[in-house]
Amino acid sequence: MQSVRSLVQSNVKQWRAFSSCCILMRSSQSQAQSDQSAELNYAPLTSVTEGLLQVPQPEGEEKKFSPKIESLVNEITKLNLIEVGELSDLLKKKLNLPDTPLLPVGGFSPVLTAAAPEEEEEEVSSKKVQTSFTVKLLKFDEKQKVALIKEVKNLLEGMNLVQAKKFVESAPTVVKADMPKDEAEKLKEALCKVGAECVIE
Repeated sequence: MQSVRSLVQSNVKQWRAFSSCCILMRSSQSQAQSDQSAELNYAPLTSVTEGLLQVPQPEGEEKKFSPKIESLVNEITKLNLIEVGELSDLLKKKLNLPDTPLLPVGGFSPVLTAAAPEEEEEEVSSKKVQTSFTVKLLKFDEKQKVALIKEVKNLLEGMNLVQAKKFVESAPTVVKADMPKDEAEKLKEALCKVGAECVIE
């Protein structure tokens, strides 16, 4: 029992010593922090911010670069083309950059050049699928105007000579729309024989 009592007393003494050390450490740390904050509060503003902030350059003046950057630029400009290629390869390797250029020669992106053939294919396929055509009268020969008016009257149903004359004189105009290709070609041939210039759309 005596040994337990002596053990507890020695542990209590050690505990008190330990707690007093902790209190002393806390007070010394808080004292050091207050001293540092006091120094910062009373220090002139320029000495604190001089190393942290840079004053922006006024517009119109050349930007000033650090001496390290200027020396790098000077060294790079002294390189020949072979050395520049080697530098580029080394930078790609160090920075894990891909070997393919971001923009190919000419400034067109591969996405745009790949999309262009698809658009052409769509246009070609839409022309192949086209089933209805339109014949358009662009202009006519003045010497054969009367023959053209008669031909238009005969080819277009429900049109008299006066309407056919007004129709021909209003060129360029659509003669007939929504017709099969073979009919459109026949109509174009008939009109071209009498001095008209037509297109099939």
